[in-house]
Parts: sequence; structure tokens; C-alpha cells
Amino acid sequence: MASTLSALAFFFVMTAYYIVRPVRDQLSGAVGSQSLPMFYLSVFCVMLLLTPVFGALVSRFARKQLLGWSYSFFIACLLAFVPAFLAQDRIGARELGVVFFVWVSVFNLFVVSLFWSLMADLFHSVQARSVFPLIALGGMAGAIFGPIVTKLLVQVIGVAPLLVVSAVALSIALGLLLTLSSRHDCREPQRRDEVIGGSLWAGIKELWTRPFLRYMAILMVLGDGIGTLAYALMADYTKLHFPDRVARTSFYNDLDLATNILGAVLQLTLARWLLVRKGAVWALVVPSLVNLLLLLALALTGMGSITLFGATIPLLAITLVGSRGFAYGMTKPATDTLYTRVPRETRYKGKNFVETAIWRFGDVVVTIGVSLLGTLGVAVSGMAGIGAGIASVATWVAARAAKSPDLLPEQQVDPAKPAPAQPAQA
Repeated sequence: MASTLSALAFFFVMTAYYIVRPVRDQLSGAVGSQSLPMFYLSVFCVMLLLTPVFGALVSRFARKQLLGWSYSFFIACLLAFVPAFLAQDRIGARELGVVFFVWVSVFNLFVVSLFWSLMADLFHSVQARSVFPLIALGGMAGAIFGPIVTKLLVQVIGVAPLLVVSAVALSIALGLLLTLSSRHDCREPQRRDEVIGGSLWAGIKELWTRPFLRYMAILMVLGDGIGTLAYALMADYTKLHFPDRVARTSFYNDLDLATNILGAVLQLTLARWLLVRKGAVWALVVPSLVNLLLLLALALTGMGSITLFGATIPLLAITLVGSRGFAYGMTKPATDTLYTRVPRETRYKGKNFVETAIWRFGDVVVTIGVSLLGTLGVAVSGMAGIGAGIASVATWVAARAAKSPDLLPEQQVDPAKPAPAQPAQA
């Protein structure tokens, strides 16, 4: 029951996000990659400011209250943005883009990160290896459903009303998560009303003291850097080929749909098989190897394209879809299973810091690098070659991360506590 409700909740979380994601991306496509460093730097600064705020909330409130306040805040913000998008032409794509890009990035990272922190708190590590790919599959179904809803509605109701639809989906997700937190804790149900406690700066401090978090931070910067590189190059491609905002929204929506279908297929097949049979090591290494192959192909062909089912598809789009599809469909479930083997404070604060501030720090570095290389005249093939080198390093880090010495044994719940009396469910 808990796994089913979790998958359904993640379905609505990702539906809400993927309705607003192409709305955000059409703004970045309107201004091109030269504005992305400013966008990502703004996000990074906001993340740094919010990290101690999130730490304070985790230290003070029980998880049910934390969920309620956090999700309700983002629902209210979605509704507050509707008037701004009705006046987008008067405000300007760049000005609205900075604000909305920052907000959606914060929305994605905090809402999704908090969801998986709760999952790591509800399930034992052995359960997680079997259940998390299925929960992620529910999210991937939402990530497919969201773009379909967007594609159907954007031509009829326009961009602004999509935010209301997203708010409704997130409200349903909140109701399901509150039910899970109250009634379906597979570890220790009495903890639902316990305050997690600890320092509000714990997420930052643990990055320097816990080897596993350091590996996760490095892997986040390197692995996400590949996707950010492809995203930045795609922004220039979109600016050149899609001058209309509805066309840009539809194009980015198609990219999201293809990405999420790939992720769903992986979660139904290879990802769960690797996690159950081989553990997290190969589920982390395989996506890095795929990135390496995609970038080598892009380095050799530049802005080449292939014809598939009568359609001409840029190789850059294939690289973006492939890197993201494997990240969502395989890397994410693998890393989240590992977070079941760390203390509660690390699951919430350390995980959140890595998946928010560290993630966006990597985005800032990569987008600034792309802008500098473009200014120096480096072509797409040259940038892809550099990305291939990064993917090689990420492969090595991924193999080390899953074997970090400070990870708890799979049967143990928290440090200084004995293994549960009953065996963990498979």
C-alpha cells in the first residue's frame, strides 16, 4: 500500500513540475545560452540563502508539518505567477525569465528532494532497492502525462492558465504525502511526530565530514554538467529555429516527453534489474558510460542530425534526451536507495544541500564555461569533446560512491541502533 501511494504521489508531483517546465524553458529559449549563466547564478545564490532556512525548518518541525508548509508555499506561488504570464509581452522574456527560472528551479529541487527524503525515511534500504524504481516509474508516468497535458492545453488556453493546472496536481500530491507520513512508515511509525532536530547548518557541515556526501556532490556536478551542457547548446538552437513562444514551449515539451518515455522504459527494465541483482554500483556507472558515448558521437559530428521515422532529429537533441533519460531513469533511483543507509539528518539536510545548492553551483560553472568557450570560437564538437572527458571522470566517481565506507549496512536503520527485529521486506 505504501509503495502504491508513494508512486501515485510522485505521479502528481512530476505532473505538476512537467506542466510548468516547458513554460520555463520557452523563456530560456527566447534569450539563448548567453543569459543562462545569469539565470543559474541567480538560482545558486537563492539556494545558498535557502539552505539554512530549510535546515531551520527541518530542525524545528516534524516531517508532516515540513511537508505541509513547503508544498503549500509552492502551490501559492504557482497561482501568484498567473497574472505575470498574462502580461509576459509587457514585462519581457528576460525579466520574467530570471524570476520564473529561479522559482521553477527552486520548486523542482526542493519539492522533489523533499519527496525523496521522505521516501528514504519511510522505507528500509533492502525495500528501497526493489520499491524505489517502481516509485520512480510513477513519477516518470507523471513526467510523461504532464507534457501530454501541456501539449493539449497550451494551444487552447495559452501559457498562463497552465500554472493553475499545475497547482491542482501539486495539491493532490500533498494530500497523498501527508497520508503516507501519518499512516505508512515502514521503519518506525512513531517518528512521524518527531522533530528531526540538529543544526540548521548540518547539510553544509556534513559535506566536509561525510565521504558519501562528497562523492554525491562531485557526481552531481560532473553528471549534471553533461545535461546542462546539452541544455545550454539547445537554448541556442531553439532561439535560432523557434522564434514563437508557443512553438518553443511545444518543442521543449516534445523533448521532455521523449526523455521521460526513455526514463520509464529504463525503470521498467534495466534500472530495477540492476538495482535488485547488482546493487547501486552498476546503476550509477551505466549512465556515465552512456553520456560518454553520446558526447563522443556529438564531438565527431558537431550539429549533425539523423533521420528517424521520416523526421530529421538533431544529434544534440538525442544527446540531451539520452543523458536526461538515463539520469532520471537510472541514476536517480540508485542514488536515492543509497540515502536510506545514512542517518535521518543526512537524508533531509545533507541530501537537500547536495541536490539544491551543489547542483546549481555545477550549472553556474558549466554555463559560464559554455559562454566563454563560445566567445573563444569553440564549436559544438569541441565542447562535446570536453564533456566526454568529464563523463570519463564521472564514471570513476560513480563506481566509488556506491561503495563509500560510511554507508550503513543495509539491515541497519540508523547509527547506534540495532538492526530491526523483523527482517526487512523485499
